[in-house]
Amino acid sequence: MNYLKTVIGVCFTLLLLSACNEEGKLSLSQRSVIYCSEGSPETFNPQLVTSGTTIDATSNQLYDRLIAYQGEKNELIPALAKSWHVTRDGKKITFYLRKDVTFHQTDYFTPSRLFNADDVIFSFNRIIGAEHPFHLTSGGHYPFFQNIGFNKLIDKIEKINDYTIRFHLARADSTFLANLATDFAVIISAEYGQKLAKNNTKHNIDIMPIGTGPFKLKEYRVGSLIRFYRHEAYWQTPAQMEQLVFDITSSNTGRLTKLLAKECDVSSYPIAHEKITEHTDLTLESVTALNVGYFAFNTTKAPFDNVLVRQAISYAINKNVLLETIYQGHAEFANSILPNSSWAYDKNTKTQEFDLTKAQNLLAQAGYPDGFTMDLWAMPVQRPYNPNAINMAKLIQADLKKINIDVNIVSYEWNTFLHRLSLGEHQTFLLGWSADNPDPDNFFTPMLSCSATQTGSNRTFWCNQDYDELIQKALKTSNINKRKQYYAQAMDLISNEVPLIPIAHSKRYQARGKDIIGKIMAPFGGISFYQVGKSTINESSLNEKAQQDESITSEDIN
Repeated sequence: MNYLKTVIGVCFTLLLLSACNEEGKLSLSQRSVIYCSEGSPETFNPQLVTSGTTIDATSNQLYDRLIAYQGEKNELIPALAKSWHVTRDGKKITFYLRKDVTFHQTDYFTPSRLFNADDVIFSFNRIIGAEHPFHLTSGGHYPFFQNIGFNKLIDKIEKINDYTIRFHLARADSTFLANLATDFAVIISAEYGQKLAKNNTKHNIDIMPIGTGPFKLKEYRVGSLIRFYRHEAYWQTPAQMEQLVFDITSSNTGRLTKLLAKECDVSSYPIAHEKITEHTDLTLESVTALNVGYFAFNTTKAPFDNVLVRQAISYAINKNVLLETIYQGHAEFANSILPNSSWAYDKNTKTQEFDLTKAQNLLAQAGYPDGFTMDLWAMPVQRPYNPNAINMAKLIQADLKKINIDVNIVSYEWNTFLHRLSLGEHQTFLLGWSADNPDPDNFFTPMLSCSATQTGSNRTFWCNQDYDELIQKALKTSNINKRKQYYAQAMDLISNEVPLIPIAHSKRYQARGKDIIGKIMAPFGGISFYQVGKSTINESSLNEKAQQDESITSEDIN
């Protein structure tokens, strides 16, 4: 650490003396990007979680997948697999792997070989094989894969040779390739796993990561920062930036302050959009995200196990006021969990009414004419699907007071909040879902299927066999029209049963300095800094930026 501090100190001294040295090397400021993140990751292995905070920090920075998405049409393209073949019956998928891919070399691991089929087998057998030596490491939970029944779908993974892998499926699945391109389907090093198992330190595989991605982990300080260095031997063109720093700042105001003071180059989930746009050196950008923000019930707890109570509350919440006040014009009214931009959206889906008389009548029918008292858990962080859950909870509290329901607002630290939700300790809650791929099943299965009640991503604990049968029928056919029909019926079931109340489909915003170039956000999944760089700036502004960066980095390193 002292060595690193000395090196950085020397770099800043040189930077203040000259924008470039005799050899034309760029300054540390120009070779680094500081990203103000809203929270700490739960783990450094995205196979283990579904939270956006973790995915942003890990998946596209540290890892690669067999295949990936590209372009506005979200076409599947080769990644670690240079090509693939699907049999006519859809039950055998063969991947032909690249032969020139290197894993990260770090302070804690030096690979002795290139990526090969053993790493693919290790990565996926860990997820699906209860007998795998790493399956139970870090708890043995793989929520995304458990939600989609991945272990039941795959009969076996066959190694044809060192660079050919074949997945044998129990049945055809129209979403299989889409799921392999998600942020969760990352490839980790089998050789690294063997080393950790030998040293009896298997847990390090998820907290001291080794991947093939464009960046490698250098340093992590919980609640403070994550420092990544460029993976120089990356199989694609190396990343433009030598250093990527996630400055973990949970406060919305704190991130805004750092952005305006140029203490970060890019900021997550910015507030005060008008203030940002007033600064000529900043840019506010957005993408139309595949997401949904919602109010939901724990349907296993009284009185919310009664569908009449759930329906009553749905009539009592004024969603238009929530959209105007919380989203301020940056979101669309949600009629279902599925955004209307999805090819599977049914335009005939019923629109939720705001009707206090109907709400009161339903409460009386349910046996609660005088109302009751309930807890509403509000997420403590800002997310695209809900930019201010605490304020939203207060508005809902006022709405429900009109039908004699008293609401206690509860909140916890983010990781604690998610953990206690997964345990089912809540009554009602505010949360949301951001899609991991453009297939509509990515909303239906992980959010509300029976299997997802076991993994913790279905926090409503609603399990409806008719719903599950519809989803399974949609998965088993590649006929788009039939899939749309099944999903329309599923949306109708949700509307009648009300395990949750969809509120909004929002845009995702990000603020950055105008000297930051390259694509970071996408409509679904996490962010990526792989193609991000900095444009050339003049010497006077460079010296000013260097002084600002010196104070930031000195504080980080001390």
